[in-house]
Amino acid sequence: MSVTVDRTIDLDRKQFFIDGAWVDPVRVELRDQIEAATGERIGVAAIGGEADIDAAVRAARRALDDGPWGRTTAAERATLMRAFADALDSRAGDTATLVSRENGMIFGLSQALNGGAPGALLRMYADIVENLPLEEVRPSQAGSSIVRRVPVGVVGAIAPWNFPQALAMFKIAPALAAGCTVVLKPSPETALDSYVFADAAVEAGLPAGVLNIVLGDRDAGASLVSHPLVDKIAFTGSTEAGRIIGAECGRLLRRSTLELGGKSAAIVLDDANIDTLVAGLDNASFLNNSQTCTTQSRILIARSRYEEVVEAIGNFADQFVVGDPLDPAVTMGPMATSTHRDKVLSYIDIGKNSNARLVTGGGRVDGLDRGWFVQPTVFADVDNSDRLAREEVFGPVMALMPFDDDDDAVRIANDSNYGLGGSVWSADEDRALGVARRVRTGTIGLNYYTLDLGAPFGGFKDSGLGRELGPEGINAYLEYQSVYASTKYLP
Repeated sequence: MSVTVDRTIDLDRKQFFIDGAWVDPVRVELRDQIEAATGERIGVAAIGGEADIDAAVRAARRALDDGPWGRTTAAERATLMRAFADALDSRAGDTATLVSRENGMIFGLSQALNGGAPGALLRMYADIVENLPLEEVRPSQAGSSIVRRVPVGVVGAIAPWNFPQALAMFKIAPALAAGCTVVLKPSPETALDSYVFADAAVEAGLPAGVLNIVLGDRDAGASLVSHPLVDKIAFTGSTEAGRIIGAECGRLLRRSTLELGGKSAAIVLDDANIDTLVAGLDNASFLNNSQTCTTQSRILIARSRYEEVVEAIGNFADQFVVGDPLDPAVTMGPMATSTHRDKVLSYIDIGKNSNARLVTGGGRVDGLDRGWFVQPTVFADVDNSDRLAREEVFGPVMALMPFDDDDDAVRIANDSNYGLGGSVWSADEDRALGVARRVRTGTIGLNYYTLDLGAPFGGFKDSGLGRELGPEGINAYLEYQSVYASTKYLP
């Protein structure tokens, strides 16, 4: 039975959330939001520009410098964050459904990551900041030094469309815990769900200006990045966009966290258990229809097991049920937009025109004439110099290649501009750990790959700068201040 949803109701968001209120755009530009599974209109959303971003940033600045937020204690912030989490939890089912309609994420996954994760992150960072010593007194040569952790300031948070609720909260939760104020610019590809944050913030009693939301495209994002009253940018998106943002932040000496693309490798050693591998591929390589930055789309296989594993992965890909993401029987939904579907199909054409061998898939899904569907596709005999192995497809297109021994596997895995995710599959976990320690990547799993909200997440090389999640995730939203004082403050 499918999730019950009335697809005749328009979900319009024609205003922005600024300074605790819904306000009209300075210049009206409306854009239709299209449902990924049907190609039909869901609703309409206003697209903001430089003037809207300016109003939001100034509201955030006032809330920090002149409003009550800048004077809150960690305990007071934690209390409000938990109320914010409760308000989001009460909306979780509707939020998960909306995101599934927007970007094609299957509903069960959306329940966890768009419905449940935002509240869990708020509670986690509320706990962290309550137990974090924000001031420490140290003896000094002249008396004492009071070392303070203070908020970095106004945060410009730019979130992507693939996990819109969770990835926005990767930024909002630690920023609020640290005492920062936030301007969130969501992606226009998922234009509607971000305003759930605003509704919940009002219900929770978050002070005006602490969280502001302006939907916008690249021009709005550029305005946010370069605004003189912004102190930090937290961005998740493509490496190409990250380079531009990083360059501008460097020019302005502005703090930034950049979580970017990936071309991660799954390493299948010669003693790997095939059943374990197949059971873990859904998360490792096909999560969210492979519209995931950690997708392990390069699958490196020990040569002695190569054909056996190629066949198993091909069979696994064939077993996906592709269709409406709100149908619980469906295990893979559509691509998020028609443009993105066409990009993924173009990479399939690249594979077909290379020396690689098409194992399964290779095009659109028969019988699904509406929506942005692509067959789960597996290519074998891919060379690591091929575009299919070098470039991020961001769709269900796997590139399989053999290796000779553990050293060769590590060499191929590290022969990439990226370093975000990865996995090692072996019956000997100690051996797998030894291989994992040699792979230059920010995260890597042993016989599974599941993101841990309590551990730092981020990448090496072109996969970004800085870390989100875990206790370490709050550090990017804090600055240190040293106050040189007398001995009277020493314990």
